[in-house]
Amino acid sequence: MDSVLAKLPKQSDPNVLVGFETADDAGVYQLASDLALVQTVDFFTPIVDDPYTFGQIAATNSLSDVYAMGGRPISALSIVGFPNTGRDLPVLEQILQGGLAKMQEAGCTVIGGHSIGDDEIKFGYAVTGLINPNRILKNVGARPGDRLILTKRLGTGIIGTALKQSHASAASVEAAVASMCALNRGASEAALKFDVHAATDITGFGLLGHAREMAAGSRVSLVIDSARVEFLPEARGYSREGFLPGGLKRNLEFIAGCVEFAGGVQQEIRNLLFDPQTSGGMLFAVGAADAPRLLQALRERNNPATEIGSVIEKISPLIQIT
Repeated sequence: MDSVLAKLPKQSDPNVLVGFETADDAGVYQLASDLALVQTVDFFTPIVDDPYTFGQIAATNSLSDVYAMGGRPISALSIVGFPNTGRDLPVLEQILQGGLAKMQEAGCTVIGGHSIGDDEIKFGYAVTGLINPNRILKNVGARPGDRLILTKRLGTGIIGTALKQSHASAASVEAAVASMCALNRGASEAALKFDVHAATDITGFGLLGHAREMAAGSRVSLVIDSARVEFLPEARGYSREGFLPGGLKRNLEFIAGCVEFAGGVQQEIRNLLFDPQTSGGMLFAVGAADAPRLLQALRERNNPATEIGSVIEKISPLIQIT
């Protein structure tokens, strides 16, 4: 996709503060000196069997990019692909109900949408939010000495693959669903109160893919302590047994050359660091003095955040895993 976008004619609009030229999570368009719009869109196919839960996850995931920029979502348009046979409309109703419940929790109003006939179900939202143009959380700007904080446990992709193969336990699926349905609102609001220099949410590129974008864009390197990274229940076991999604393998092929692992890092852990996440948490690069206070603020919001590493001067490879 990047190679295609690079061939498009360059646009010039001084009000565009963040566009598709960077790898940021959403676009930002300035309206006034202290007000801007933050806009994003996301949709995907079902990853769980229950339609209401799928709707919740899709909505939470769609909202995440607004939170990752430090914005407050205010409105959304639904995007629906559904078989036009006229059958199974109660399933579509449950998907929409699940999505609406999460949008209401976020204080974001669904004001319309668009649907098409599609043999494969797809659902998501285009979300618009408000943001202070002087306090945008970009995925670049990390500085040597910063600490890295991750706000959700990893493993949704691997657990989802185990589920598809009828291997995942009910407890592991329940934990993954709870994580995917948890809004990143609290983490975003907390980050805005501290000396956070860079932020991104962790989704399809996995922790290491998004970490690479942060490191490359900030012209720094990251050191991640694999022992501090936390995983969802049973995810390590499923990784060890080989329940690896296709997206994990693509992530590995794409960014493996940017990552150096210490010899003692087990393969099951390496897999999980590349694991594509759905509605994952946020990764913050925060000043060392504020890192403990940000962690405390996150935990006061019942967020399972952990400090997983630090930012250093740029070296090669970009990311070191100890």
